[in-house]
Amino acid sequence: MKPLVVLKVLGLLLVVFSATMLPPAVVSVIYDDGATAAFLKAFGVILAIGLAISLPIYRHRSELRLRDGFLVVALFWSVLGLGGSLPLIYAPDPEMSVTDAIFESMSGLTTTGATVLTGLDTLPPSILYYRQQLQWLGGIGIVVLAVAVLPMLGVGGMQLYRAEIPGPMKDTKLTPRITETAKALWYIYLGLTVACGVSYWLAGMTPFDAIGHAFSTVAIGGFSTHDQSIGYFESATIEMIAAGFMLLAGANFTLHFLAWHRRAPLAYWRDEEFRLYVGLITLVALTVIAALWLTGTYGDGRDALVKGIFQTVSIGTTAGFTTAEFYHWPPFIAILLLLLSFVGGCAASTGGGIKVIRVLLLIKQGVREVKRLIHPNAQIPVRIGNRSVNHRVVDAVWGFFSLYVASFVLMYLALAATGLDLVTAFSAVAACINNLGPGLAGVGPHYQDIPDAAKWILCLAMLLGRLEIFTLLVLLSPSFWRR
Repeated sequence: MKPLVVLKVLGLLLVVFSATMLPPAVVSVIYDDGATAAFLKAFGVILAIGLAISLPIYRHRSELRLRDGFLVVALFWSVLGLGGSLPLIYAPDPEMSVTDAIFESMSGLTTTGATVLTGLDTLPPSILYYRQQLQWLGGIGIVVLAVAVLPMLGVGGMQLYRAEIPGPMKDTKLTPRITETAKALWYIYLGLTVACGVSYWLAGMTPFDAIGHAFSTVAIGGFSTHDQSIGYFESATIEMIAAGFMLLAGANFTLHFLAWHRRAPLAYWRDEEFRLYVGLITLVALTVIAALWLTGTYGDGRDALVKGIFQTVSIGTTAGFTTAEFYHWPPFIAILLLLLSFVGGCAASTGGGIKVIRVLLLIKQGVREVKRLIHPNAQIPVRIGNRSVNHRVVDAVWGFFSLYVASFVLMYLALAATGLDLVTAFSAVAACINNLGPGLAGVGPHYQDIPDAAKWILCLAMLLGRLEIFTLLVLLSPSFWRR
């Protein structure tokens, strides 16, 4: 462990993060909404803390090791969640408690989309913009952005990259150099954001709404500038645009790079994870559409079609946008959609959940074990496409799954102990650990009414989901701290 280099990186990243307070301050000046001082004060506090940490050890040069990378990522996301709450605490409108402000900040940065705020349509525009920006920054991970500049500061970035990028096959790089890899990911991310924003604008959104919703759509976040979310616009065109970009953002970004860089769109269909991703969402969407029509939830077949497709894609990718109160739909549909969020998006995407690649490996491992019962001595490899998967990757997936289930059960019991009913507690943990946002029953519309203790538990669930269990839980291992 190298504490000086960890502190140096943490301080530098906080300095970078402080600059993100300036755009919403500009928005506040433009709209004269009274929140300018809150953002400038937050900028000063975060910048001062970052400089106080990093300046005394700025000349210290050393390479990060893997365990240092895990510690930086865990510390940074925790501190960033706290720092991101400052404008919400300082702002005169809305009046938020410290717990609520941290919950909202953590939800935005982890792209969960669970909110304690109501009356969004009357909030200051700068606060609305800030919430959307938090999700955009958290979508692909501000740490990955920082990796592009760390080499210039005398700190290697590969360890951070491996700790931050989701999925079991983290060592796959798009380019030979990690700096170029980080840039490639951000170019794709920025390109999707611009395309999404322009599409929303052409479909009838105001520029403010188009930018805000583009941020949260590509980030698979789910925050909106309106209480009715995407349903506010009452536009099937906007809903289908959102569904399309959510599908793209929930796919593997390395696959986007390979397909676009090589001009080979068929690369998508050749990817086994992508086929399962699209196939599963399609199957669930058809089931939901049929169920909505057969139960008479929507008398108009067109409404059942549009709402069914949109909500399936939104929840299946863990975005969490809504156009209808799906938590009031027939229980079969609501539970099916919530279960779909456990699968989530692909590896190296902005989606949450267990990830499609892990589910695929679990299925293949299960099939292999059945075959082994018939042929005990056979050597049957697990394959993804034409490649055999190393047994250590399969073991890691099973380890992740077991820790995921254990973490889920413990937080479910803890939430139930706060007095929440079992459906609310179950769906709240599921929605937060999967970075989905909206749940069922008492947390369907918002999280404002649950106890403060439950909000802190769910903040931990959001962090565990965003950093994919291992990055946080590895810090609890005594061997991690041994030399």
